Amino acid sequence: MFFKAKLIPTLKGMISGLLLILASVIICPFNVSGQTENDNEPFPITVLSYNLRFGELASLEQFAEFIKMEDPDVIALQEVDVRTSRPVAPHQNGKDFITELGYLTGMLTAYARTIDYSGGYYGIGILSKYPFNKTEKIMLPMPEGAKEQRAALIADVELPGGKCFTFISTHLDHSVSLVRKAQVKAINKAVKKNRYPVIIAGDFNSRPDSPEIREGMKKWEQACSNDFTHPSDLPKSKIDYIFYKPSNRWKAVSSSTPRTELSDHLPVKVKIELH
Repeated sequence: MFFKAKLIPTLKGMISGLLLILASVIICPFNVSGQTENDNEPFPITVLSYNLRFGELASLEQFAEFIKMEDPDVIALQEVDVRTSRPVAPHQNGKDFITELGYLTGMLTAYARTIDYSGGYYGIGILSKYPFNKTEKIMLPMPEGAKEQRAALIADVELPGGKCFTFISTHLDHSVSLVRKAQVKAINKAVKKNRYPVIIAGDFNSRPDSPEIREGMKKWEQACSNDFTHPSDLPKSKIDYIFYKPSNRWKAVSSSTPRTELSDHLPVKVKIELH
């Protein structure tokens, strides 16, 4: 009887305490970030897209310093080498671009190989301040006229407060419009039933009035301006873009085309809000 007398009040106290904790969670549902589930404030995101031209014109340290100065939350990178040996870029031989840029900038990394090249890999990448929930590579079609295998790197990015969005880095073929139209169609199919709001960024090798942009991307909103992006020393054409959808989940705030000659492309930068 002595043990029962001590045990019953103790159990009652534990149960009462648990009920109080449960009630407080129901009344004020905090998540791991400290934000409530009812927090509907727009989330600002800075996006950068940059074709690196496999580092021929600059060092990885220079790229990293530029990235840190621009301070993006996510970056779509194209022409990213991993352990290649290019005669035109001997200062980059054997370097793992995506890993080193991640280390130098303090950002998380994702990489998609598109082809084997010169003893290593050539492809596209993503740098992000925020963790990836999932990443996926889709190889883009190569219809007649295509010169090189291309891909899209699709990443679900987890933001503070439990918000998520999908970020895509891509680099379309430089050959002919019909090839790029097929590649845009494949990307649209891949994200047709996507559960999160989407941003796609990259080198489309297409001008704004081309069929692949005018028709292929008509269900997307263009976040960036039509400022010329190529070549970087004397820009004459617009081929690098940032798009988003659906329109009711995003609000484009500003766009810029930072001037730098670290590559033959100019980067594209936008500030956008997720609603």
